[in-house]
Amino acid sequence: MRPSRRKIDPEKSSIPYCLFSVFLFVAGCAVPGEPSPPSPPIPVAVSDLSAHQQGDGVQLTFTLPDRAVSGDHLAAPPSVEILRGSVKPNGSPDKKSFRLVYTIPGALVHTYATADHLQFTDPISPQDTVTQPSSSLAYRVRTRASRKRASDDSNTVIVHLFPVPKRTASLDARITESSIDLSWPVPQATSAGTPLESVAGYRVYRGEIDPASAQAAAGDISQAKWISPLLLLAPAPSNSYRDTLFDFGKTYLYVVRSVVIADGEPLESDESVPAIVTPRDIFPPAIPQNLIADVVTPPSGSLEVDLSWSINLETDLAGYHVYRSEQQGTRGQLLTPDLLLTPAYRDMSVQPGHRYWYTVTAIDRAGNASLPSSPAAVALAQPSQ
Repeated sequence: MRPSRRKIDPEKSSIPYCLFSVFLFVAGCAVPGEPSPPSPPIPVAVSDLSAHQQGDGVQLTFTLPDRAVSGDHLAAPPSVEILRGSVKPNGSPDKKSFRLVYTIPGALVHTYATADHLQFTDPISPQDTVTQPSSSLAYRVRTRASRKRASDDSNTVIVHLFPVPKRTASLDARITESSIDLSWPVPQATSAGTPLESVAGYRVYRGEIDPASAQAAAGDISQAKWISPLLLLAPAPSNSYRDTLFDFGKTYLYVVRSVVIADGEPLESDESVPAIVTPRDIFPPAIPQNLIADVVTPPSGSLEVDLSWSINLETDLAGYHVYRSEQQGTRGQLLTPDLLLTPAYRDMSVQPGHRYWYTVTAIDRAGNASLPSSPAAVALAQPSQ
């Protein structure tokens, strides 16, 4: 007797549907509770990309994302991909022209950090701005936390390029007591070698560096270890500048950029070669003036000499030394091993019947001593018999 054939309704059957599927499609079921592999994070798109010409290059500035599109924090900084494209005659970016030109690994993005942003400069050949004056480039960036998928492209920025003055090849720095005097030659050509009509002025930049990095930074400014970053110190209308806001003992790095007007806006050249100086205070105070010596007789009856002089005006003055001699033209004995803080002194070690010559020197905090003042002479009479 043949067994009867009965059609199975999977909705009414007590056989699990997945098992039923095995019978029909020879397919397996996932084991309940088995974790699926996590999806790689996708960073949010950069939305604040900006760009401007900086010398013979285009400087891009943007905020590096720290979150994924899911809202989760990224475990590590993403890598950055920079795309460059061309611009159509109507001024709009050519979407099909964008090509990946640089990749910054996530482990190295910190080297491009400035405050809360990243800055990257795309170098441009000077010839490009000469053969095609007022040419334009378009840029986008995207980031990537994994190889599988990158973020969406950022906003698009367009930069118009113009010829810039040739980089200043020499920057002289001379240290005086009150200033660091900078001077440099006037540029005569563009960076591509074509004649330069004129410059609108200059901009002087200064930063403080670790003195241990000075030698390396002189050959390559990127090797400088900054204590305070390179910032605009002041504009300069001519090819010289006097910096009076400095401290002795610090190591400063200076660069100068020439400025031209392009499309109605100031445009800087590349940075000059750096000038690195560590000003030392080797400058003595002014000679004390108007030294007066008076013989006085206190109630005790012994003779004494009162000295006074005009106060020195140096801001780093530490004090004064007083000298006494019994021979004209010689400095003689130091009466004040400890510095006097005020311009006055009373000599209570004089002897009747002697003649004395006094001089005063001023000392600054660096230990520099002035030349001696003009002498003040006194003669002490012998006591009457």
